[in-house]
Formats: sequence, structure tokens, C-alpha cells
Amino acid sequence: MSEHALPASQVQVVLSDCSAADAGQLFAVLCGRFASDRCAEDEPREAKGHPTVWTGTFDTAEEPEGAAVPPGRLSGPVTAEVQGTPFAVQRLRHTLDETFAVQELGKDAGDQEVQVKLRLEARPAHVSGAV
Repeated sequence: MSEHALPASQVQVVLSDCSAADAGQLFAVLCGRFASDRCAEDEPREAKGHPTVWTGTFDTAEEPEGAAVPPGRLSGPVTAEVQGTPFAVQRLRHTLDETFAVQELGKDAGDQEVQVKLRLEARPAHVSGAV
């Protein structure tokens, strides 16, 4: 858990173990639903020769009206650590569940905040005509 508490509606998202393109896709999905400190022009970039993580803070207090979540296209699995109040994390997790195949890898619950480690992958494409 971090030493400073986030406002009740905000969730901090830290991405690792993924490409810059996949980090950009995931942030695009979240920015399509929630206000964020990430700008549309703030494209994730790789740091050659160094481990890279990307962070963003998302305000789950309000969803923009008519917000369409873009499809989640990932080239491989993404590890995401999300931290905030239980309600805020739940709202953000709901958006992730709508878009990606999500597996919870671990959870650390404190008195006022939770930190959840997730593995996100693209949902398999539906095969038409399958029964």
C-alpha cells in the first residue's frame, strides 16, 4: 500500500510486463470511460534496455454520458496493479471485465484501500456459427 491515500474516487493503475502499444491500448480503454491524468497525446514509449512501467490515475466518480469503451486489443498479457478505495477499484475493474479477459493474481486489502494485481488478456474472438 502507498503511504499517501488517493481521493475516494481515484484509482492508480500501474502496468508492467507488456509492450508500449498494449499499455496504450489499455489506457485508451480506461480514458474512454474515466477522467484521467493521462493525455490523449501521452503515448507510452519503451525505454530500451530498462524495465518499463506505465502509470495513470483514473477518476471513477463519473462516467461520461454515452461513453463507448473501445475494443481491447492486446498482443499479449498485461500485468496491472490497481489501487484505490474498494468501490473505486470495483468500478474500474468492471470496465476491465467488460473489455478484457481478467484474472486476479492477488489482493492486498487495507483499512481504506485495496491493491489488486491483475492479468489482462484480449478476449478470444467469437466464432460465428459455433454452438
